[in-house]
Amino acid sequence: MAPPIYSALIISLGLGTTMTFASTHWYLAWMGIEINTLAIIPLMSQNHTPRATEATTKYFFAQATASATLLFASISNAFLTGEWDILQTPNTLTSSLITLALAMKIGLAPLHSWMPEVMQGLSLLNGLILSTWQKLAPLYLIYQIQPTNSNIFITLGLLSIIVGGWGGFNQVQLRKILAYSSIAHLGWMILILSFSPPLALLTILIYLLMTFSLFSSFMLTRTTHINSLATTWAKIPILTISTPLVLLSLGGLPPLTGFMPKWLILQELTKQDLAPIAALAALSSLFSLYFYLRLSYAMTLTMPPNNPAGTLPWRLNTRHNTTMMSLTTTSTICLLPVTPAIMALLPF
Repeated sequence: MAPPIYSALIISLGLGTTMTFASTHWYLAWMGIEINTLAIIPLMSQNHTPRATEATTKYFFAQATASATLLFASISNAFLTGEWDILQTPNTLTSSLITLALAMKIGLAPLHSWMPEVMQGLSLLNGLILSTWQKLAPLYLIYQIQPTNSNIFITLGLLSIIVGGWGGFNQVQLRKILAYSSIAHLGWMILILSFSPPLALLTILIYLLMTFSLFSSFMLTRTTHINSLATTWAKIPILTISTPLVLLSLGGLPPLTGFMPKWLILQELTKQDLAPIAALAALSSLFSLYFYLRLSYAMTLTMPPNNPAGTLPWRLNTRHNTTMMSLTTTSTICLLPVTPAIMALLPF
């Protein structure tokens, strides 16, 4: 792809999300999401492989269905209330339809089936964009509407945590595992959103940090299959130490950063007299922890059948800029001790 076209598409991605963030009108917010969707489709299909074309087509149909539902629900809301304002969604039916449309946009269970298949057909860079940037605009709109009945958020959140953990059990393709990981983490965000929006915002920020760090590690080693993880020590030895810690942080193990949002969410759910839901969410997250441990085991405790011939890659000078990856990896591992400071800054 020519650099000017690539730059225009990246700018359009930023413009679409910014437009949705700045909107108070449903139609403008919908336009921002559409610009975002149309900008990423050429990026997804730039490899010209059958798998990339299939993934792009599936993504287009899923997003078009969600967009049509969102537009229909917002028009219905404007017809019933006489307002296009995003904050004016008092009708239960229209707010539920909008929530389900946005849930399909970001891949929440049970509207998640397109997500793993699309991720499998993308490059790791496009998978990173799909798992992070593409989630921001729909999550912002969900944050804005917040229906009075929180049961729909609780149901979507619990289903996503369970499906995200259960779906990654027998996967060997890293991109599918990362897709199910994304579904599970989105479930935690949606579960707490109606009770503590600042805590949901903290969860999103930490999820973005951890996901960027993990995708960067896999892009650096060009790894897309679980069996390829065993050769990481021969390519970049330091990643054999840091990446398992990032994986365990994604799983929510203390004393790593990923433990912070889960700990605070379980605490908040208990305060809201929802201890059974908190217990179910905590137990369901053990499914996700299993496949994170499986990846860590494959990277650190298994060896390839023979040593690579010639000079080991880690002895050669690398041309990759690893500054951002180093910063995000450090944040993913070491931020738990600053939890009191974060709690003091955010209005919990």
